[in-house]
Formats: sequence, structure tokens, C-alpha cells
Amino acid sequence: QVQLVESGGGLVQAGDSLRLSCTASGRTLSGYTMGWFRQAPGKEREFVVTITWTGTTSYADSVKGRFTISRDNAKNTVALQMNSLKPEDAAVYYCAARLGGSSWSRNSYLYWGQGTQVTVSS
Repeated sequence: QVQLVESGGGLVQAGDSLRLSCTASGRTLSGYTMGWFRQAPGKEREFVVTITWTGTTSYADSVKGRFTISRDNAKNTVALQMNSLKPEDAAVYYCAARLGGSSWSRNSYLYWGQGTQVTVSS
């Protein structure tokens, strides 16, 4: 069992930056791909970015060049640096984990955090 806890959300202005963190407990994340998804009100939860155990990343086109994912396997943490935030980035951001390689499908992730709210004012 893996427990994931996100932190770092908040209210920012358009153009600002924010850094989200996800801390895992319960077991090592060895072999796990970590992902960030987001869900805005009235919309489905959508893929944002993933990072494999070995550090291979994959980004949604909407965040490419603005967001950066990183992980510290020794500390069981994953971070999401979000720059040049836009109002359309506002959502609840979720950290997720799956055993195996990268996937954009939320249904393939077994473990989820409770989410952290990101609000971007224009």
C-alpha cells in the first residue's frame, strides 16, 4: 500500500509560479511511475505529467515548457514546478502512482493523493 500526500497548492496570480510536492509513504516507490493529474470544476480529471522511476518524463501539451516534474527516489518525493501559470491551470492537482512505465491514462494509476487546490487569478 502506498499513501500519497500532496502539498503546495494555493492562490496565485497569472504569470506566477507555484511548486507542488507529493510525499509517499508505506513503501518505496522503486519501479513506480509517478504522475500529476488535475481536475477543474465540471471537468474530467486530466493528465498533466508523468515521470518514471528512471526519470523519463512526459508532459501534456498544455503545460509543456511551463511545468517541470522531478523526483527524489531516496526521499520518496515528487515535485511539480509550475511557472507562468494561467487561469486555465486552476484545478485540484492530484499525485498518483502506478507500477511500471509511463501512462497518460488515469485509470492505470493505482494510488492517489487527496489533491491540492491551485487557484490562478487573472
